[in-house]
Amino acid sequence: MKYRCKICNYIYDEEKEGKKFNELSSFACPMCFVDKVMFERLDDDILYPESKKIFKNAVVFSDANKGVEKDDAKCIDCGICKETCDRITGLDFGLRVEECLACGQCVITCPTFSLMPKKDKNKVLKALKEGKKLICYTSPAIRVSIGEAFGYEPGTFLKEKLVGVLRKLGFTYVFDTTFGADLTIMEESAELKNRLENNGVLPMITSCCPAWVKYAEMKYPEILDHLSTCKSPIGMQGAMVKSYYLEKTGLKEDEVFTVAITPCTAKKFELARVELEGTDAVITIRELIEWIKEEKIDFEQIEESNFDDLLGEGSGGGTIFGSTGGVMESAIRNLYHMYTNESLEKANIDLSNIRSYDNVKEATVTIQGKDIRVAVIHKLSAAKPILEEIKAGTSPYHFIEIMNCEGGCVGGGGQPVHQTEEETKVKEKRRKGLYHRDEEVRTKAPYENPEIQKIYQEFLVAPNSEIAHKYLHTSYINRRDT
Repeated sequence: MKYRCKICNYIYDEEKEGKKFNELSSFACPMCFVDKVMFERLDDDILYPESKKIFKNAVVFSDANKGVEKDDAKCIDCGICKETCDRITGLDFGLRVEECLACGQCVITCPTFSLMPKKDKNKVLKALKEGKKLICYTSPAIRVSIGEAFGYEPGTFLKEKLVGVLRKLGFTYVFDTTFGADLTIMEESAELKNRLENNGVLPMITSCCPAWVKYAEMKYPEILDHLSTCKSPIGMQGAMVKSYYLEKTGLKEDEVFTVAITPCTAKKFELARVELEGTDAVITIRELIEWIKEEKIDFEQIEESNFDDLLGEGSGGGTIFGSTGGVMESAIRNLYHMYTNESLEKANIDLSNIRSYDNVKEATVTIQGKDIRVAVIHKLSAAKPILEEIKAGTSPYHFIEIMNCEGGCVGGGGQPVHQTEEETKVKEKRRKGLYHRDEEVRTKAPYENPEIQKIYQEFLVAPNSEIAHKYLHTSYINRRDT
């Protein structure tokens, strides 16, 4: 059975939500926040006046889509989703629904909210009911966006409140995916140094963005050896929870349930990759906000808390992962130290260009007399000329960062939605919040992070070691013909 909000037309679907509407002790519309008394029951003949809606302009979605779901009853066939997909990814996959990147950029621009991030909250609640200890880890980009749903200015850094509300919801252990970002850079910068010094495949391309990775596997399988073999920060974080952390604490794998809290709908697709086991569920920040409001938690009054030890701290370099250019800057900080044993802060190297909002930006970094050419891209449609150069063997770069979403993870498909004309301003404010935090912290680079130093001493031995490859690296497949 379905129920419709009389104010904004949001539809509560009992089958999808897994709970009868009348059994909800309290419920607020996630779109306009009115009470459940403002909902009306819908019969199928009202919802579907025709036997089946036919759409000529909208993107076609499969029920098997890992990141995005569509409510046909709300769709007005305006075609904005298709225009968004073409503008951001350059894809027009028609009926080849398996080619959807699950990036959720269409979710952000859909005017009727017929497109939404898929939900995993019920999986988490089921695990909690079964008595499992909930473990979560939070992406950098959500701590500068969660406040938008509770009256805060976009970009407000709310790490302690975020951790506090997660504990209130029932999470026993709360970690920081910024730690996973630091691990990624430790491995990635070592991998790049090895390629630079040993005639490895160049340019090397980042592998943090799951939408980009799937795009490369589908459209450019010829260049997959250019991708870093590093798992994403969430991939690394999950692996370390299920190995290092459980070993240190004595917890058993069947006693815990791990959840990534992300700005990204494509992470739900990444979770399905068999080579990236370690995370049991992904919840977007949109779903988390909805959950908080369903529980009627006063976010303003929430008791602040800090991340748990061992996997709970990250550097400023890990924090700026949430912004376009952040992965590149963090990698350069680490790489410079690997070559010179000094901090990049002491060097006269200008990285302001890669912090810009341009869709393609480049820089040349000179380390011990060697020029390293780098490029940063956000928006896959802007990446095609550079990818064609790589394919032709004519690329001038050594290292390239690619992210699908505009602005980077701050613009992920699971982030809070704003009016279209405000989106770019909001993303800029979120980015500014991350860089401001980077300025505040003393630990600027992953190699300076005491928890990173400890995990290598106690478990991983060294970046790119045999055990590090076992847990922190991955491989890719040709999806062109699948």
